[in-house]
Amino acid sequence: MSMRVDLPTPDRVLAIGAHPDDIEFGCGATLAKWADAGAEVHLFVCTDGSKGTWDPGADLEQLTAAREEEQRAAAHVLGAAGIRFLRRVDGELVNDEPARSALTLAIRDLTPDVVLSHDPWLPYRLHPDHQAAGHLAVHAIVAARDPHFFPEHGLKPHRPGTLLLFEPARVDHLERVFDHLHRKTDALLAHRSQWRSTMGIDETDAEQRDGQRAAFVTGIHDEARTAGLRGGLRAAEAFARIDAL
Repeated sequence: MSMRVDLPTPDRVLAIGAHPDDIEFGCGATLAKWADAGAEVHLFVCTDGSKGTWDPGADLEQLTAAREEEQRAAAHVLGAAGIRFLRRVDGELVNDEPARSALTLAIRDLTPDVVLSHDPWLPYRLHPDHQAAGHLAVHAIVAARDPHFFPEHGLKPHRPGTLLLFEPARVDHLERVFDHLHRKTDALLAHRSQWRSTMGIDETDAEQRDGQRAAFVTGIHDEARTAGLRGGLRAAEAFARIDAL
């Protein structure tokens, strides 16, 4: 399998994630790189993140509001131009007609050259929202390109040029991101409600917190360096690439 490296900077980009913070984990440095180079970057977040805590007594309404604000802060760090929230309940995302219509509308309205999302075909994937978001992205791309899907939108069909799937079952495309890894980690750390449950950062002890935070950042850098080895790069984010859309 040949490895391709670096798409030309797209004019417009749409990244689709199941939860707040998924986009940052999957392609945050790539989005920051493209935004800095002049791309118009948009995010589409499918669920409200309301299951994202280990605290059984948590106020889920407050958590949902916090996660949306965290996502806005993270998008600002990445240089994104905008975010759309589907606001499905965390853990209950399904690839149904209303969801496909909403995402198809976003694709037709924003006319992205490149779409990024979860790889829905990753074997043994545990989280159903990640699988559903990936399938939703693929199905919405098909709907957006064909005029007889959702004609009520009143928009012209749009066919993106490339789909990049993060968390890929196979890797055949790399984006070099060494100079933008700090933006990825800064964007991830903006999701403060997820420090303990997702990033292993416990805020109860300041000294311990600082060490765990440093370890988390190091882990993200190590993952990018490992991905870069596939193409002789200092650091990369890895994708499965589909151009025949």
